[in-house]
Amino acid sequence: MSVCPIVLTYEDYCELPDDGKRYEIHEGELVVNPAPTPGHQWVSGNLNEVIRNHVREKKLGKVFYAPLDCILDNSTIVQPDLVFVANDRLDRISERGIEGAPTLAVEIASPSTTRIDRGRKMQLYSKFGVPFYWLVDPGVRMVEVLELIEGQYELLTRTSPGDRAQLAPFPDLTINLAEIWQ
Repeated sequence: MSVCPIVLTYEDYCELPDDGKRYEIHEGELVVNPAPTPGHQWVSGNLNEVIRNHVREKKLGKVFYAPLDCILDNSTIVQPDLVFVANDRLDRISERGIEGAPTLAVEIASPSTTRIDRGRKMQLYSKFGVPFYWLVDPGVRMVEVLELIEGQYELLTRTSPGDRAQLAPFPDLTINLAEIWQ
């Protein structure tokens, strides 16, 4: 007797309870994460403010803050902590969320999500063509910027806690990382 795995879809995702948990579907598999910690939200909010102000001022596209569905395909729905959609991808924004790969996905690691952020989600973002991926680690106060090159992520930048850095895809934005962590 063979067992057929159940592959969940966007329609199944829409039927999940609104119970405060963070649900995602990774290639048909349900993933549940705990709510972010206050420290996570603080860093996320600070980073969102810096990026959003820059994107708005330069008219580069749109920045979104979690929770927001990125529907990479019908059986892969993720909720990055921050999402940047450049002007050339604005047609991917719909009433349901971002349909297809955004320009940048940002994941802010916590002890419960680091393995998924560095493993499964990185693989999914690569597979579905997200050009830039940031891994932000508040615990060690570091940002890793990865760029998708020939189907694989390559490390462009790894910051230190007090760096002032220009992080792709924003060459004309210098972020004072000490302000992000405080």
